[in-house]
Amino acid sequence: MNVPRIKGSHNAMLSGMLAAEHIAQAIGAGRSHDELSGYEAAWRSSDIGRDLWPVRNVKPLWSKLGTAMGVALGGFDMWTNTLGFSLFGTLSHGKPDDATLKPAAQCRPIAYPKPDGKITFDRLSSVFLSNTNHEENQPVHLIVGDMALQKASEHDVYGGLSARYCPAGVYEWVGEGSDVRFVINAQNCVHCKTCDIKDPNRNITWVTPEGGGGPNYPNM
Repeated sequence: MNVPRIKGSHNAMLSGMLAAEHIAQAIGAGRSHDELSGYEAAWRSSDIGRDLWPVRNVKPLWSKLGTAMGVALGGFDMWTNTLGFSLFGTLSHGKPDDATLKPAAQCRPIAYPKPDGKITFDRLSSVFLSNTNHEENQPVHLIVGDMALQKASEHDVYGGLSARYCPAGVYEWVGEGSDVRFVINAQNCVHCKTCDIKDPNRNITWVTPEGGGGPNYPNM
């Protein structure tokens, strides 16, 4: 994600194309597809690396110092990078997204206003606009490693946050008490991979769906 440009899809597609090329080369040479030793250097020397390297410190500075100071220093760092150096070197993020979560008992519920259909919209209406499509009889491409852990932690400790962080209404906790169950509406998935990143136990894994299904965004 190039934060100053608010763009990431182009690099996602380019990295996928680059990975496919390296996998094809490995298979052609009789090597296992997991032996992609040259991929790391290849993407860093490609348009992806040239796009991301000058802006690598923008989000870490923003997170550490706040919007005003962080963005100002991030802009300064981007400028110095055009001269071939950075006063900050390469900064890292403090912790992964899943480690920033707090138990539901420590949080106050937020009462969001209902979507008005003019400026704000419900999630399923937005999913419709994405033209997402998955064959309903295909295997679910969102894999829960341990369903008991999902109930004991994601639901009981964190209040079923997957139903809130997912922008497409994929996850639902249905029922009450001991009868509660985790429902995955995989056909709604827009492939944002938030669940793969935000689940408190990294217990949900996004895998490639059959047939290349997913969002289409025909009007973009």
